[in-house]
Amino acid sequence: MPQPSLSPRQTLGTLLRSAAGPLERPVRFLGEVLLSAGAAMRGHWTFRREDLGRVLADCSARAVAIVLVVNLLVGAILAFVGAVQLAKFGAGIFVADLVAIAVAREMAAIITAVVIAGRTGAAFAAEIATMQANEEVDALEVLGLTAIDFLVLPRVGSLLLMMPLLYIFACVAGLLGGMIVAAAMLDLSATAYLQRTAESLTWTHLGLGIGKSVTFGALVGMVGCYYGLRAQRNAAGVGVATTGAVVTSIVGIIVLDAIFAVCANALDI
Repeated sequence: MPQPSLSPRQTLGTLLRSAAGPLERPVRFLGEVLLSAGAAMRGHWTFRREDLGRVLADCSARAVAIVLVVNLLVGAILAFVGAVQLAKFGAGIFVADLVAIAVAREMAAIITAVVIAGRTGAAFAAEIATMQANEEVDALEVLGLTAIDFLVLPRVGSLLLMMPLLYIFACVAGLLGGMIVAAAMLDLSATAYLQRTAESLTWTHLGLGIGKSVTFGALVGMVGCYYGLRAQRNAAGVGVATTGAVVTSIVGIIVLDAIFAVCANALDI
């Protein structure tokens, strides 16, 4: 029998579905997370407080040390590069401006997000992928608990809460690293450095950095959980999910930062 011809609307719908095929599952996952978050804000949540506290501790206290060390070194590198060039023009004092603005607007949020992606995001993917391989996720669904509500929401919520705090610690560490290099190379006093930093740093810079940190935290949390839930039910699937989560998170962080930069430039922020 001849196949019935499709209307233009049906043809367009078929083409759109085929083009958006790779994005269907991530978009559906995002929608489920948003619906679950809305229900949680209305007081309907199914995850345990103990799980939330454990994830919060892993995202905050246990991650502070590596965030501080990495951002301290990044601030020192920025100051070293700036001091070498600015000293040629007798403008060494402006290294404080360079470090303060670069750390607050860009480096603290990006470096912290990359560290969390490699540490916490990978842990989310590996943990949930292992649960998937052991059929623990299926057991939750048998009990009437969805993986989005019980596993994803506390992890994403924890990163949303902790990333701004980690960003503040990262800013302090980056500025400290810059001050140490400025004192060693340019003989700048701590008072002069801090005064110049206070003059150059504005709430706009800090607000932009906090906005980035929240966005990056949501991205890392959802990507890690998504790859964990999509993992194959074997040992190899855990490694594949972990690698995919880290790579996708880092690429997504860079893309989002570029979007932030374009929007900030358009808004003259």
